Amino acid sequence: MRYLFVHQNFPGQFLHLVRHLTRQGEHEVVFISEPNSNVLPGVRRAFYKLPRGVTPGTHPAAQEFELAVLRAEMVAQTARSLKALGFEPDIIIGHHGWGELLNLSDVYPDTPMLGYLEFYYHTDKFDVGFDPEFPDDPAMFPRVRAKNAVNLLALNNIGHGQTPTLFQKSTYPDWAQDRISVLREGVDLLACAPDPSLARKDFLLRNVLVSPGEKLVTYVARDLEPYRGFHSFMRALPRILDQRPDARVIVVGGDGVSYGARLASGCWREILTAELGARLDLSRVHFVGKLDYLSYSDLLKRSDAHVYLTYPFVASWSLREALASGCAIVGSDTGPVQEFIRHNKNGLLVPFHDPEALADGVLEILENRSLSQRLRRAARKDAERTLSMGDYLRNYEALIGQTIAAA
Repeated sequence: MRYLFVHQNFPGQFLHLVRHLTRQGEHEVVFISEPNSNVLPGVRRAFYKLPRGVTPGTHPAAQEFELAVLRAEMVAQTARSLKALGFEPDIIIGHHGWGELLNLSDVYPDTPMLGYLEFYYHTDKFDVGFDPEFPDDPAMFPRVRAKNAVNLLALNNIGHGQTPTLFQKSTYPDWAQDRISVLREGVDLLACAPDPSLARKDFLLRNVLVSPGEKLVTYVARDLEPYRGFHSFMRALPRILDQRPDARVIVVGGDGVSYGARLASGCWREILTAELGARLDLSRVHFVGKLDYLSYSDLLKRSDAHVYLTYPFVASWSLREALASGCAIVGSDTGPVQEFIRHNKNGLLVPFHDPEALADGVLEILENRSLSQRLRRAARKDAERTLSMGDYLRNYEALIGQTIAAA
């Protein structure tokens, strides 16, 4: 078959599928994206570049849509060049979020399309208005609604949609949900597998040494920010460290902002460490920034208690990988996490806004060995049952077949 993939940041969410298809050795795979240095054998890449940025004076609520229209235009132009060279795909697979797919039906009107639909924004539920510490400015609501412009055009375009979780599907309007299939993403169960031996020897991560006699508490996010509960996590640490002198904490993540409002200056790491002051023993709390994948994977396997918190928003890949690694997880009782973690079955759930409850959960895992072992075994077992990469790829191919057959 001939596949055309589209994602501005190659390979995006399509890494595992593209690898799978190229390894089969019987498909032609072309990928349209902006230029970057990523390489996958067997993939022919076609680049586009935005001709300009946002027009000065464009209304803030319309700026994102203007960029989406520009992307749609440039991707369609790139696709026309491919078509002129004789490339006719059997299916187009891409991410709807940046508008790149909007005009492709003009170039390939008879080609079925399978679009990744990540999140539909609301002004009255889910992430907006969730955190009372950061009350929303009603002046922001038009911008939130405008973020759905591409979503709405995509839902009225040709093709079918897919999304990774029931929670994400639930964010979309009722009238659209029949056009969206839930395709649960898989993880590499061999790479993300428990390794008890790491707890029986010195564990060195960059310049941080964790001895076998210490308990390791871990937290991972792309960036350290409120959307991923960093403020709640930090406020739980003084009590955890006070009650467990043998505990050491490793925090993974950058100082930027991936989601939510940007700060005028500084970063949340600086803000929270300043807020906690002398209550936080920084000799036992280590901010290691962003890690290479192998170091990150080993960290999850060594973790004694892993914290994962999020607003009602898209769940991170790290949650799936922590389950597969057999982590004892303390998670927030928010929709995205509840889809993966059942309280006291394969992890513990605590209120997102309650640092004391979070500290209770972490301390319970550190102090109760039988509970920790039971949660770890269940986490791994659930990952094997629901997060198999093999099942994910088979289901993906089946959905591709159904999309083509229905076109």
